[in-house]
Amino acid sequence: MKHRLLTIILLVVLSLALFTPVQAQGNYYFAVERLVVHAYWNGDGTLSLDYTWVFVNQPGSHVIDFVDVGMPNYNFDPSQIRAKLDGTPLDVSASDYEGSGSGFAIVLRGQSIQPGQKGTVHVYVPNISGVLYNDTSGDEYASAVFAPTYFGSQYVKGATDYSVTFHLPPGVQPEEPRWHAAPSGFPSEPQTGFDELGSVTYTWYNPAGDVSNYYEFGASFPKTYVPAEAIYIPPPEPLFRIDPDMIFGLVCFGFFGFMFLGIPILTSIGAQRRKLQYLPPKVSIQGHGIKRGLTAVEASILMQQPLDKVMTMILFGALKKNAAEVVTRSPLKLKFAPEPPAELHQYEKDFLKAFTEEKPAGQRKQLQEMTVGLVRSVSDKMKGFSRQETIDYYKSIMERAWKQVEEADTPEVQSAKFDENLEWTMLDRDYDDRTRRTFRGPVYAPTWWGRYDPAYRPVSGSGGAQTVTPTVSGSGSRALPGADFAASVVGGVQNFSSKVIGNVNTFTEKITGVTNPPPKPTTSSYRGGGGGGRSCACACACAGCACACAGGGR
Repeated sequence: MKHRLLTIILLVVLSLALFTPVQAQGNYYFAVERLVVHAYWNGDGTLSLDYTWVFVNQPGSHVIDFVDVGMPNYNFDPSQIRAKLDGTPLDVSASDYEGSGSGFAIVLRGQSIQPGQKGTVHVYVPNISGVLYNDTSGDEYASAVFAPTYFGSQYVKGATDYSVTFHLPPGVQPEEPRWHAAPSGFPSEPQTGFDELGSVTYTWYNPAGDVSNYYEFGASFPKTYVPAEAIYIPPPEPLFRIDPDMIFGLVCFGFFGFMFLGIPILTSIGAQRRKLQYLPPKVSIQGHGIKRGLTAVEASILMQQPLDKVMTMILFGALKKNAAEVVTRSPLKLKFAPEPPAELHQYEKDFLKAFTEEKPAGQRKQLQEMTVGLVRSVSDKMKGFSRQETIDYYKSIMERAWKQVEEADTPEVQSAKFDENLEWTMLDRDYDDRTRRTFRGPVYAPTWWGRYDPAYRPVSGSGGAQTVTPTVSGSGSRALPGADFAASVVGGVQNFSSKVIGNVNTFTEKITGVTNPPPKPTTSSYRGGGGGGRSCACACACAGCACACAGGGR
């Protein structure tokens, strides 16, 4: 009897060993020794991208088993993508992509770059459509703007030998195109030349670049070198279509797939989604009537907007009240008013207090405490009121705010309405793209805008507004005023995501652990696993911007 009991115990132990995932060591942490990007602006109006990264995985870190590559939009064919690691072909997968927006993952798996090893990853993506826009300078030029994919700063070590080359459409003559203002850290004028096919090239080079930074490069060329229909592209087609002939097969196999794959996947998704639900459950208990009087920031908490956007709204509000001004945006450093304005909300006071901390870890800790207090305050205010009715009410305010901006008949009025309704417009889930679509012409920045973006050089405009002076390079190239302003507006979210609070999911999970903790388990459990959460907020809001926004952790 004792021998039989011992045998059963051994079998149970062996079963647990076989079916319990092994804890992977470390988080993603790597250096990118070199990055070379070639952007081919083709004669048919499409864009082809060629990336080469030289990764150096750090000792003790997670293996590099995937590389997330953000794309400008969904108008690309995954089956045409070609990827390699040190010359060995690799698979790509849209379903494994964990970045923000559109993109795909390069799947290394058996070819993973181990800790302490180096590997060169190359990928070529042909014929991305929907990437050219009208140049807002008013002439017959097309605008081609591109921001390479980037990684979260918490996963990247050291500087990168960084090079980006634009290959302009065939036939463009050297004197016809013009480059846009270069991003910080790059020479003001790119190196010009020709490629092997005789196309004009612009190359931006920085021997100490930062692959966790958002760099935007641009050029304009005459529309005559691309088809007219390539300038105005309809909304992108869905990436995947379901063939009606497949429905019968899906029904037959769907039940078994759901039982063995669907339920575990849904359980995992539900668990991850719950970690981002920072409002306590009692807010969901329906009362009656609408809770009026919430600020835009409080309404964003009620809607459970991403916390990097909420932080940006608070920053804008404090700057508009002249409580502080931005000294540098990367890293974000603030200069405070000698006497704080009396109309500051408590969450704004706590927000500004966080930036008196010198170390990023101290800032994040105080921002977490501020957010916990804000969530609890909104929860208390919602007692006895209907959550859904209140959300619908504030959504209607948001739509009215956008309508006033979009229906303005002059740039001055439009800019004034946007300034007046800035925080309410940010409640829109489509805020980034809607801002890009709205601001295509001249922009009159509000008087406080210089306190947010010191790079703006305003001159007096009508009605007390200020108009942004276009940046002009030595050869006469100009930045797009509307595009620059829109990119600067939504770029604040990206700055918070990558430079201040780090990984948004991780930051939010810490809030949820306090304001909406999971129920205590009745039995103990353990789950192994590795890798870090990844996120990014794409700050692409320019006219003709082919922004590539990728996940931060790999």
